[in-house]
Amino acid sequence: MTTNESLNSANHEKRVSAASGWALLFINLLMYAGVVTLVIGAFAAKVPLFGLLAVILLIGAILTSCGFMPLQPNESAVLILFGTYKGTVRDSGFFWVNPFMSKKKVSLRSRNLNGDKLKVNDKRGNPIEIAAVVVWRVRDTAQAIFDVDAYEHYVAVQSESAVRHLASGYAYDDSGDAEEMTLRASGDAVSEALTIELQERLGKAGIEVQESRLSHLAYAPEIAQAMLRRQQAEAVIAARTKIVQGAVGMVEMALTELESKGVVELDAERKASMVSNLLVVLCGESEVHPVVNTGTLYS
Repeated sequence: MTTNESLNSANHEKRVSAASGWALLFINLLMYAGVVTLVIGAFAAKVPLFGLLAVILLIGAILTSCGFMPLQPNESAVLILFGTYKGTVRDSGFFWVNPFMSKKKVSLRSRNLNGDKLKVNDKRGNPIEIAAVVVWRVRDTAQAIFDVDAYEHYVAVQSESAVRHLASGYAYDDSGDAEEMTLRASGDAVSEALTIELQERLGKAGIEVQESRLSHLAYAPEIAQAMLRRQQAEAVIAARTKIVQGAVGMVEMALTELESKGVVELDAERKASMVSNLLVVLCGESEVHPVVNTGTLYS
């Protein structure tokens, strides 16, 4: 089958209207009352014809009762007559349709799918735990009923598959590349990518994905401690880098100010010594206790 034939074979919703059920309810009640009257007449007057009419009227009353269909707001009914799709009723109220039609009710409300925690490998092969919440609703009832088997199960399976595929396409965290999109740092972009992929997967089932978000993200337990130590080391390196950059700037500013204002003239050796001392003071882990020189500068 070609691609065009596959697209044309998809079912699409056809909206129809149904008759009000209140008038038919009144007629149906009269039919049941007529059955009771005929049965009483058959026994009282001993007329077998009344009994036959009562049976026929009872069958008609029961068939009429099978056609009633109440629908709540944001609820629809897919009508099928002997295997043929006849349309979908989306209006809320009390209706009556052909009693030989089967009526499959489909909720049009938004639903939440809280996915289970999945253990997958990220882009770098690190095992991680990931889970997502998906907000979805049925957009096309005909596609949801006829194009897939059990659309709610289909949504759950395809959502899990999409989350697994998403996790394998991104790294959990960056490794020094600030421009790299990661699962932890690029939450909005990752959620948008997940929503797009889910819509592509679920669109063929008449499902509209309204929102999707990662609800859980963590390293797998077997590497969590090692990754935590790595993150701590990276944080220390980043902090020390910032401190050194600031210290170099302060030393440079101090030397420039001393030379520009002519406070003191330092040769290359004394400058190196001063730079060394200032860097020790500014970059040291613990508090520095200075030693005061009471002699000359060169003693």
